[in-house]
Amino acid sequence: MDTFRNMKIFVEVVEAKSFTAAAHQLDTTTGYVSRSVSELESHLRTRLLNRTTRRIAVTEAGERYLQRCYRIMAEVEEAEAEAEASHAHARPVGTLRVHAMSSLGQTYLIPAIAAYQERYPAVTVDLTLSQNVPDLIEDGYDVALRVVSDSLPDSAYISRQLGKLYSVLCASPAYLEIHGTPETVEDLSHHTSLQVAMPVFPPDRWLLESANGRREFRLPEGRFKVNVPDAMAAAVQEDMGIGALPTFAITSPFRSGAIVRVLPEYHLQTLNVFAVYASRHYLDAKIKTWIEFLRDWMSAVLSTDDEAIRGVPKTEDQAARVCDAPDGLDLE
Repeated sequence: MDTFRNMKIFVEVVEAKSFTAAAHQLDTTTGYVSRSVSELESHLRTRLLNRTTRRIAVTEAGERYLQRCYRIMAEVEEAEAEAEASHAHARPVGTLRVHAMSSLGQTYLIPAIAAYQERYPAVTVDLTLSQNVPDLIEDGYDVALRVVSDSLPDSAYISRQLGKLYSVLCASPAYLEIHGTPETVEDLSHHTSLQVAMPVFPPDRWLLESANGRREFRLPEGRFKVNVPDAMAAAVQEDMGIGALPTFAITSPFRSGAIVRVLPEYHLQTLNVFAVYASRHYLDAKIKTWIEFLRDWMSAVLSTDDEAIRGVPKTEDQAARVCDAPDGLDLE
């Protein structure tokens, strides 16, 4: 006899106030429900219900047993929930909700997610791309990628630095052919400056860094401003002027020759890429493996892009770093 099953049927009968209604709720027959309660009474050697043709009534012994059934069922549900949580801690499974800014996500996260899911096929990824900074708890994200010019503001969240990137000045070959190529920072004043309006950049100047120190270029009133790096990259390719773009937004057009660097000895301030998540305690396996995977992935791809933009030849070993997913991860 399945005692626990019969206990649940007994509880259902009491709550439904009839064998027929309980059978309907349990999607079974009235006879099966009646036999299950009778088996339970025989096992306990106690009458739990008084039955008539019109109604049932719980006996005094049945009422005491009913309360014990409620406690036992609650404990079983709690144990099952703990077992499920423990399972989630040990094996990556379920839906992973990730947020990132649009350009960063399209350039780096899509291929990273594809490689991650090859290793962990039981994980579904729900990726949101936007320029907004989400509230992890309120918006329901497991991990958010943040790009900041310095360090993250203090919060109760946990962060893991994934790497560093920077911005460079770019223009199209056609624009430079028509307007000439700047040779000094001062020459920029004779060109159309395109502005990308992002919180990580000062709105009115370019802070240019080189081996010889920092230079500042005050931006004149521009003819074009946009808040998304991909749109700025498109504007540069349309020969609209010189723009400052993060490396993740120019990798493809740079390699194809659609845009080129201007004043290549300079770059704009270094930006830090962080993965942010709610807590390190009892971290779900899909979150932990994703962060560890992404740390190795971003380290490889940022290094490769940096070498390409600086004109450093790429060896076969360096190319393989981006194509190969990181090794197995420790879940302990």
